[in-house]
Amino acid sequence: MSARIADTRFIYVGTFTGATELGGGAEGIYVCRMDMTSGAIELVHSVPDVPNPSFLTLHPELPCLYAVNAVPEIDGHAGGAMSAYAVDHETGVLTFLNRQPSQGAGPCHVSVEQTGQYAITANYTGGSVAILPIEQDGSLGPPTDWVQHVGSSVNPDRQGEPHAHSFTPDPANKFALACDLGLDQVLVYGLDLEQGALRSNDPPFATVHPGAGPRHLDFHPNGRVVYVINEIGNTMTVFAYDQERGALSELQTIPTLPPGFTETSHTADVHVHPNGRFVYGSNRGHDSIVIYAVNAADGTLSLVGHQSTLGEVPRNFVIDPTSTFLLAANQDTDTIVTFRIDAETGTLTPTGHVASVPTPVCLKFSP
Repeated sequence: MSARIADTRFIYVGTFTGATELGGGAEGIYVCRMDMTSGAIELVHSVPDVPNPSFLTLHPELPCLYAVNAVPEIDGHAGGAMSAYAVDHETGVLTFLNRQPSQGAGPCHVSVEQTGQYAITANYTGGSVAILPIEQDGSLGPPTDWVQHVGSSVNPDRQGEPHAHSFTPDPANKFALACDLGLDQVLVYGLDLEQGALRSNDPPFATVHPGAGPRHLDFHPNGRVVYVINEIGNTMTVFAYDQERGALSELQTIPTLPPGFTETSHTADVHVHPNGRFVYGSNRGHDSIVIYAVNAADGTLSLVGHQSTLGEVPRNFVIDPTSTFLLAANQDTDTIVTFRIDAETGTLTPTGHVASVPTPVCLKFSP
């Protein structure tokens, strides 16, 4: 293998294809290659005819990728779906395996629990969560369990009904946490890997401030702190996490926007630096990455600053496997911008490398 190929990684890019009102001009899933020394990104090829693959994830062991199909109906049935692909790690090529219903409209998030036996998904429009078995070849089986969320919150325009926005296993692989924007709740489910079931938990959920609209979350590497980014309220809520009980206790809620900013903005994504010292979140409207320092004693946050994403509507972003770079996906300007991370301060510096990809909304690195 040449030195050039050895020093690169594939990046899989989820997009909007125009299958819903959120759609854009993308073909499907895009495959890019990144130079791990410079941060330069080049487009390798695309996987066409994938309806709204707006969120992706990779299997922890098998060479497989899973994509939501964020549509109101597909394959002759109401609701969206999840698609499975085999991955050639030498070429980045994706080969379609199969597709299964997600049991709700507008699936927007997918995770694979750590044993690799099940994928879990959140249906935004349907306001529900589901669990699907993964077969030995990486293909998906029909859902083995499904839970419909019920209720509303204080914002009549955005929270008149449930909107499950993400579904994430905890580090111990005992529970899965679902952020529901419509309910202002982070719901907790026990993961029953024997039956492929989602079990009720006690306590069943934690709440964020009314009208905040929780969207995504990430765990601190110590597993005892959870960071929830709130889309409507433009805030980050810090929870202490009891790994034995699956219980969340609020420690802090802090703004994601700079003081004095009054224009329209909504948060999207959150990631903790692998060293546990910094937390990042994306602002769509302010078009920035907010940077926080982590208090080592309790996991609470203090503002470091904001970095422009040099584009518009940074829906999702990713930290590369070496923790050297942060890549921001600017949905409305069709760009992926590379920033170098200062491991001591957490600050981001543009590398000057910008890749052109239609409506990029999710980025995942190959193993």
